[in-house]
Amino acid sequence: MRAVALGGGHGLYATLSALRLLTEDVTAVVTVADDGGSSGRLRGELGVLPPGDLRMALAALAEHGPSGALWGELFQHRFGGSGALAGHAVGNLLLAGLIEVLGDPVAALDQACRLLGVRGRVLPMSTEPLVIEAEVAGLGRDPEAVSRIRGQVAVASTPGRVRRVWVQPSHPKACEQAVAAVRDAELVLLGPGSWFTSVLPHLMVPDLRQALLDTPARRVVVLNLAPQPGETAGFSPEQYLDVLCQHAPELRIDAVLADTGAVPVPERLQRSAAALGARAVLAPIGEPDGSPRHNPAALADAVRSVLAQASQWDRERDSDVSAGPRREESNGWR
Repeated sequence: MRAVALGGGHGLYATLSALRLLTEDVTAVVTVADDGGSSGRLRGELGVLPPGDLRMALAALAEHGPSGALWGELFQHRFGGSGALAGHAVGNLLLAGLIEVLGDPVAALDQACRLLGVRGRVLPMSTEPLVIEAEVAGLGRDPEAVSRIRGQVAVASTPGRVRRVWVQPSHPKACEQAVAAVRDAELVLLGPGSWFTSVLPHLMVPDLRQALLDTPARRVVVLNLAPQPGETAGFSPEQYLDVLCQHAPELRIDAVLADTGAVPVPERLQRSAAALGARAVLAPIGEPDGSPRHNPAALADAVRSVLAQASQWDRERDSDVSAGPRREESNGWR
């Protein structure tokens, strides 16, 4: 099965860790708007793509044998101390060096995949660094006054309410290989992760957005287990979908996967999913200890279950069509 996961950071790491249990043909399409920490420093000093989220995707897909495990651990290792290297991850430095030597971020990532024994592929959503901007309410005395803020770190940590995000440049060029992977996929996962800064930015790249609209793949949104301080503080599960619909009203989703314990009112989530043409599927996909992290094995089982149910949902759709005109209602599968 050709699977593609879109996102960034820890959310994408969890998705990739789950997908590799289902198939060896996994492509990660990674956000490139990070401007904080080691990634922000390398981006500012060298002008390269921010490597942090790309590094984490590579580590998630690294071969499980001794060699891959060692290189994966090394990629994630951060230097301590207080010198010039303090806080830098080894993988960030290696990726920055590969990009400079090869002059092509896709070629650099392919080389890194070979080094770590990755059988899939890690690709940037765009081959140029992007900047996230947002409209945020509640930063001043007037709770409804809207301010504009700039930068991934600023948006992710804002104490205000994020209303809308976009990227600069406004029409970035998509990574051609990423667009081809989405168009050729059989399964596409969007989320979990930082909703405004890791998930939605993929929809701001025109060619990638169009590929998401056109792909024949099953499109599944995986929701976060808990709101994140800052950009999604106080979010209910259905608000993630409402925001997705606002930013891409033409996007049709086939299923929304959420953790059973994270959805207090399933009926509300079902209604929000229906607005995207989807069915909401609840499953225990979090860690058994209750921490707000996805369990890769449980997430893989849930995705497998969703795909298994697809045939039944298709039959229901076909039955509805053959029954003739009826009251319009949302159906989960195309």
